[in-house]
Amino acid sequence: MDKTIGKLFKCFSIIALLSVGALAQEGNRMPPSSIRATGEAVVLAKPDQAQIDIGVLTQAATAKAAGTENARKVDAVIAALRKVLGPAADIKTIGYSLSPAYTYPREGGQPRITGYAASNVVQVKTGDLAQVGAVIDTATQAGANNIQSLQFMLKDDQAVRAQALREAALKAKAKADALASALGLRIVRVLHVEESGAATPPIYAREMAMQAKADVATPVESGNIEVRASVSLTVEIANQ
Repeated sequence: MDKTIGKLFKCFSIIALLSVGALAQEGNRMPPSSIRATGEAVVLAKPDQAQIDIGVLTQAATAKAAGTENARKVDAVIAALRKVLGPAADIKTIGYSLSPAYTYPREGGQPRITGYAASNVVQVKTGDLAQVGAVIDTATQAGANNIQSLQFMLKDDQAVRAQALREAALKAKAKADALASALGLRIVRVLHVEESGAATPPIYAREMAMQAKADVATPVESGNIEVRASVSLTVEIANQ
């Protein structure tokens, strides 16, 4: 019985030594030779959605008066916008503030409250790009005095983004092939891939402190959206 146990112990010891030796050899193995190449691509696409941030700023001697006047004007703006875009228009409030206005004595001392300012910002989204100018004009004529931003975008940029990634990947591969060929090497396999990129929509921002004239339409040109992609390849190389 003791001899059997001794033989088993010797076998386990040999297996353990072999395993340790294999791990040590694996740890000492040099990483494969590699090169890294990056490709970039830009795909242009026509936007199919517009987002307009419309603000109403009111000032009054009291907080209540500023808030009341602001609410009246915002209700008028939203009602006018729904007449243009329809009752199911995508309109939502994205910001509201009510804050005191101060004057600061020249000789120093505590500032004095001289009034209050109320600000309400509503965001409008529409897929009818031909209506963007009318939306701006309608809002300002109804009482809006601050067009914070106008942004054109894609409702779904997946197809365009996939195209940009394909083009970027092909450019990265072409660069890797060119580098390997120039060095008298060949590509064995792709070791690692990294990708990045995003859409760059045209954005317009402006402050409108006066009402637009009813007989002058605001001109708006949507332009193109740039969808950018970058792909980096790390490839294993070997002698030809």
